[in-house]
Amino acid sequence: MRFSPSESHRDLATLTRQILTDRVTNDWLREIEAKNICVDRPLWQELAKAGVLAAALPHRAGGDGLGLLEQCGVLVEVGRAVAPVPYLSGIVTAVAGLATFGNDAQLARWVAPALEGTVILTAALAVDGDVHAERVADRWVLTGARSAVPAAPDADLVLVPAEVDGRTAVFLVCSDDPGVTVEPQEIAGGEGAGWLDLDRVALADDRLLGSVADGRAIAAWLTARATIGSCAVQLGVTERALELTAGYTCDRIQFGRPIGTFQAVTQRLADAYVDVEAIRLTLWQAAWRLAEGLPCPTEVATAKFWAADAGHRVAHTAVHLHGGVGIDIDHRLHRYFVAAKHHEFRLGGATAQLRAIGAALTSVDPE
Repeated sequence: MRFSPSESHRDLATLTRQILTDRVTNDWLREIEAKNICVDRPLWQELAKAGVLAAALPHRAGGDGLGLLEQCGVLVEVGRAVAPVPYLSGIVTAVAGLATFGNDAQLARWVAPALEGTVILTAALAVDGDVHAERVADRWVLTGARSAVPAAPDADLVLVPAEVDGRTAVFLVCSDDPGVTVEPQEIAGGEGAGWLDLDRVALADDRLLGSVADGRAIAAWLTARATIGSCAVQLGVTERALELTAGYTCDRIQFGRPIGTFQAVTQRLADAYVDVEAIRLTLWQAAWRLAEGLPCPTEVATAKFWAADAGHRVAHTAVHLHGGVGIDIDHRLHRYFVAAKHHEFRLGGATAQLRAIGAALTSVDPE
């Protein structure tokens, strides 16, 4: 395992941090939240113009040839800034899936504009709801629903795994296809979500990603990267929450001394530091093995466990040590709390997705 990030990794993360630090301020987040905006499209297009969206995608898709580790570096910065952008569901999951398994026509139609920030893609990977596909004449007909689809109200295309005669296939569903309904759902700490309802949606063969034979493995590929990506965001969220909390305990004076000098407070901070480092270690171990094409179902599940379990503890520690300020929604800390809770539960813990990863993670050859 490589224990230090590459120069390209560091440069891309630094560029992302600079852009997000300039744009994603507490006042700006408060303003867009008041308008019920879940995806900051101007910021998304700024990241596209800076090359952040394209950097960690294959050359055949118009990217710069970097990979999953660099994507995770970007996601850490997204988490640190709690930035309202769909980099996880859009680039790391849906666009990367199309770039890996899509044909040239699909890349030209969807990936190219996605890298320019003009369209948004996502994937419906949550286990809630079933989708079935059947062959009718020369079309695939999809029926069913999926809940909590990330960024669905803003997405132009959704990658939807569906059951086909006991097998799984992944389809490309446009938000404006006849029979498609997307209803916004209330969700905190993410890029928004929606209920996706499919009422006999007829799709041509060019809307099938890969083949039916490879569909199960493609769905597992998407789920593995979505899971690792969520862990990367959680690392950024908890890392920054701990920094804010450590700074607060140095400044907050009680009984004539900073509360950070009290033994009980320092113990909580030390435990939180250990938890953040555990998230970091398990994330990079799983991400490296996944990027290298090595078997890693246990590592992915372990990373998700630590992101959920340790993320829970760090979030609550941050709120507790901030006292009353920690539950004030005008204070920036509350966003880190809800973001940590969001990624604690995102895609679940010991769910069907993680079991599917172990069965099919490396069973498909994208070439």
